[in-house]
Amino acid sequence: MPIFEYECDQCGHKFEYLVLPKSAAAKCPQCRSKKLTQMVSLCAVSSETTKKANLTAAQKKAARGQKERQDEKHRHLHEHFEDSKTHQADD
Repeated sequence: MPIFEYECDQCGHKFEYLVLPKSAAAKCPQCRSKKLTQMVSLCAVSSETTKKANLTAAQKKAARGQKERQDEKHRHLHEHFEDSKTHQADD
């Protein structure tokens, strides 16, 4: 099902509209005008290569997030034990 991009001629708002077989005519969600200009937009193509590339990128991002959380936990524990040593030395 196609998603079209429109720009409202009245208020200039840009938006996307999913066109289904029984969809009503598109109108601006901001001012409700039906005076619209359909924009030229890129189509999305999905292939096995793009799926693999997206999956690899998502896995790398997740791994970076996991490493950052582990590093933060390590720093927190290190600071906690350093604080404990300082308090013991003060006693």
